[in-house]
Order: sequence, then C-alpha cells, then structure tokens
Amino acid sequence: MTSSSSSVAKTDVILKRLLDLHPKVIDLSLVRIERLLDRLGRPQDKLPPVVHIAGTNGKGSVQAYMRAVFEASGYKVHAYTSPHLVHFSERIRLAGALISEDDLVALLEECEQVNDGAPITFFEITTAAAFLAFTRTPADVLLLEVGLGGRLDATNVVTAPAVTVITPISLDHQQYLGNTVAEIASEKAAIQKRGTTSIISAQLPEAMTAIEGEAQRLGVTLRRSGIEWSITHKQDEENRLYWRRFGRSLTLPLPGLPGAHQYGNAGTAVAALDLLDEQGIFTIPETAMAKGLTAVDWPARLQRLVKGPLVEAIPAEWALWLDGGHNPAAGEALGVWAASMAATIRQPLHLICGMLNTKDPRGFLAPLVGKAVSLHAVSIPGEANTFPAAATAAAGRDAGHQRVFEAESPATALTTIKAMEAGPAQILICGSLYLAGRVLVEND
Repeated sequence: MTSSSSSVAKTDVILKRLLDLHPKVIDLSLVRIERLLDRLGRPQDKLPPVVHIAGTNGKGSVQAYMRAVFEASGYKVHAYTSPHLVHFSERIRLAGALISEDDLVALLEECEQVNDGAPITFFEITTAAAFLAFTRTPADVLLLEVGLGGRLDATNVVTAPAVTVITPISLDHQQYLGNTVAEIASEKAAIQKRGTTSIISAQLPEAMTAIEGEAQRLGVTLRRSGIEWSITHKQDEENRLYWRRFGRSLTLPLPGLPGAHQYGNAGTAVAALDLLDEQGIFTIPETAMAKGLTAVDWPARLQRLVKGPLVEAIPAEWALWLDGGHNPAAGEALGVWAASMAATIRQPLHLICGMLNTKDPRGFLAPLVGKAVSLHAVSIPGEANTFPAAATAAAGRDAGHQRVFEAESPATALTTIKAMEAGPAQILICGSLYLAGRVLVEND
C-alpha cells in the first residue's frame, strides 16, 4: 500500500502525542494495556492462530523466514515487529501488506479516544492498535514479535498461542530484565503458555536451564535445538542445510540472509513451521520451505546496499553493508561473518559504528578486533539517546581496535575510508537499528 506524505505527517503527529501519555518510554506492565484492550472489546482474543516470538537476537529474522514460507505456501500472514527502521507502519503487516497510513491514523485515533488520556506507554497503546488492525483484516496466521522481554511485554496478553518461539538469549536490556543471562531467559520464557509447545533455538547453558525450568512450571513441551531437532550446514558440492527431527528430515538451500548465524535462525523457523504442519494447523510443503528461506527479505540484517547516494559515493567494485545488531552476541555474529568474508573475498573491512547509550559498545566491538582495519565512530543523527562519537571511539580503542576515527556522519566516514584505501574494500555500517534507519533514509 502506498501512503501520501501528508498521511505520514499526520501519523507522526499522533505518535508524538501518544509518547506524552506516560512519563517513561518503557515501563513493563500488563495492567494498562489490559485495561485499554478491555475497553476495545478484547481484540487479543479474536486473532488468527498466533506464533509468539521472544529472544535477544534473531527474533525478526525468524519471523521473516516464517512469513516468507507461509506466503510461499499460499497463506495470508499478519506480522507485528519493532522497532521500525524508517516509517512506523513497518511494524504492522496486514495479510502480507504494510498497513496504510490512513488506516493507521484511524486506528491510533480510535485507541487514543478510547484510552481517554489514561497513563499508558507508547508501545502499549500502539500494540493495542495493532491488535485491532489484525482483527479487522482476515488472515490465516499472526507472527507476533515480543517488544522487550516477555513476561510483562504488551504482546503477552495473548493467552493461547499456537506455538511460542524463543530465539538465542544473551545480555541486553539488563536495566529492565535482570543482570544475568538466566534472569533474562526467565523473563523471556514467560511467554510460554500451559499445554502448548515451544520451539527453542540454541542457547547458552544458563539460558536453557531457565527456559526448561519455566517450561516445567507451566507444563510446556519443548522442542530444543540440538536435542529434539537440529540444523547443520555442510560445505559439500550442494552447500545446503540439513534439518532433522525424529521422524522427519529436510534438505534445504542456504537462507537468503547472509551470515552463518542465519542457519540457526532458519532452522528455528523450520522447526516452528514443522510443528504447525504436524499439528494439522497448516500444510507447509517442502518446496515452500525452500522457496521461503531463499526469498526472505529483512532489511538491515547484513543487508548489502546496492543503490543510492551512499553507494554511489564509493567505487563500483567496493561493497557497502548495513546491520542493526547492537549487543555483544550480535558483535560475535558479525565477527564470524567478517572472518568468513576475509577468507573468501580477501578485501579489507572498515567499520562505521553508532550506538545507543543504553548499549555496551566495547562488548559489541570486541569480537571485530583484528577483523576490521579501521573503526569510524558516529553519533546517530537525530537520536537523543545516542552515544557521542567520541564515546564509541573510546570504547573501540578500549576493546583493542588500533585505527579509530570520529566522523560527523556515515557519509563523511565514507570519504575518509576512500582516502585510506587504494583498492577494493568492504564497509559495514553497524551498531544500531536506529542508525540503520537513518542510513536507509539518507541513502534513499
């Protein structure tokens, strides 16, 4: 669906008003959203079958794989995700298409009116609007991504999901979820519901223990990576993925999203789809599995930018990549990707990095030491909670990066990198989904 600039502007005005309904941007609770949903007629009870997805890394990728496979199987898919990169409407996908700005405006105004000025966070009231949207457009399934945590996340008002999915858990958002991986895992595992089955990605031991404990408490059946199912990659002549569980095996193409960490995300998506197929809720042909995994589209996840002003600003034989990962586990995944690129392409890698001041820049950048020849720190344009470029640069030096620079913007960093390199190079802009969104706007 297309939307006029005036509709987008009207959406922005409403969203700004909604930010003023609560003094905190994040205040985890279900009380406020349950009150509003009751006034709206409890739309959360009228949804199509729900796949509820929590985790620290990979939630969006797993959702994107599942959506692509469902659509390749002929199903209409609702999807809810956050944050957005450029426009808020990216968060709400109705039967395969992004919500129109006009429909979004009407839903937000309706929720604002029904809420009648009561305290409620931005994410809570916009999630309520999304639930309304999902009940008013027919679809076969809803892929519902948790916003933050799980136990007290606004999406956790869904009481009977068809399946829950928990992607890899690591340290992030400690100020809200706990200071250990085990504490964070317990919060995220609380999306599991009694009598259902959960698909579990590969986890750190302490995370798996917490998930298993929560599942036992709730009477939840687990299908765990490496135990009930597995995904392996064999660098053989076919260079394919091999997915297995007791009673079924699949040979699949490599996923369309770059990076070895995507093998696990693809395997998790296949495990959830396989369960739904086994339960008779959906029919997912193997051909649709293969088509969806390769056709997947998910911006700012090791996305290679192929056109636009930023691409035109570098030599044609260079490559410009964009990734929104922002925690140490994401840095580790990028480090593995960078090592693989160095072994195959054999071109120097330069980093352009900007991060929010709630993140751990040293932890994110440490796995990239020795894999990048330079680090160019930037502040995130227009973001009040950005780390100053100087702070990110200092964290990079502390992590062990040797050639560290500060830049006013990604564009000026590109100019510096061009002056440093005589031959072809790889450039990765990374550190934040908010930075990724600004880059996509600048490169449009």
